[in-house]
Amino acid sequence: MYLKKILWAVALIGLVIFAVIAYYIYGAMFKPNTTFNNEVAYIYVPSDANYNQVREQLVPLLDNINTFDALASQKKYTANVKAGRYAIKKGMNNNEIITSIRSQNLPIKIAFNNQNSLNDLAGRISTQIEADSLSLLNAMTDETFLTNNGFTKATALGMYLPNSYEFFWNTSAEGFRDKMLTEYNRFWNESRKAKAKKLNLSPNEVMTLASIVHEESKQADEQPRVAGVYLNRLRIGMALQADPTLKFAAYQLPEYKNTVIRRVLNIHKEIDSPYNTYKNVGLPPGPIAMPDLSAVNAVLNPEKHSYLYFAADAKNVGYHKFAKTLAQHNNNAREYQRYLSSKGINR
Repeated sequence: MYLKKILWAVALIGLVIFAVIAYYIYGAMFKPNTTFNNEVAYIYVPSDANYNQVREQLVPLLDNINTFDALASQKKYTANVKAGRYAIKKGMNNNEIITSIRSQNLPIKIAFNNQNSLNDLAGRISTQIEADSLSLLNAMTDETFLTNNGFTKATALGMYLPNSYEFFWNTSAEGFRDKMLTEYNRFWNESRKAKAKKLNLSPNEVMTLASIVHEESKQADEQPRVAGVYLNRLRIGMALQADPTLKFAAYQLPEYKNTVIRRVLNIHKEIDSPYNTYKNVGLPPGPIAMPDLSAVNAVLNPEKHSYLYFAADAKNVGYHKFAKTLAQHNNNAREYQRYLSSKGINR
């Protein structure tokens, strides 16, 4: 009888111990362990991160970091941290959280509009993915990459089409660049290539001309007409005489740094630069800015007309007056110059 009581006592103690262990395991694995009020929180795990760095981000989000530590160690996550952007939903338990941050890297939407240079683009992208601006710029200007894919440093900006794209947050600089090349090649399908060829332009030249068209007019409904003017000039060997290219050339010079040219003057037409389309016939070496897709499509689908000139329309801001003769153009230009002078815009 005494032995029987001992066995029962041992059994009861065992059950209590088992219950305590089971309760602890339940608490560690299946009990909700979030402390934030939003529906979801995100953590960003860098490519070289260790568990302690992940833990630092989790501490303010979890009710009990110690139970999480125990399960993370048991499931060997502490030695196998994965880079990326991860979601932790309100009410998740430790097991669900570990599953999320181990295998559910979430893509993000990144976007960029018309950047003026690769420097600007690198800076814009570095605020949206893990790669820093210097590594992005180095990848974008890598000479081997550019040569192998038909670009130069002057034309490289034309490879990046302003839009929104899906990436993983931990995408490398080279990964970003390579995906943008894929998007560029997808954009340049056979139909667009055929249109460019019909205009006697390469894709790089289309992007260059589109950048000028876009700087001349932000109006999508007018851009095909502007493109038609420049294509008419190219066709007859006339200089483009595009004011935006003069501004671009000027901004490369020290004396024009941190300035804004609001009125193109004769002095600007004397700048010695391959981007001075008053002095040089044909297209400049590359884009002067990142063109909108509307401007690219305007070059590929230009309005057919006999205009050779255009000047800003003082009575319809944002649009232009078009002319077939120099005399008519000079009248239009003088009208706009008077408008600028009346507004006190002298430089």
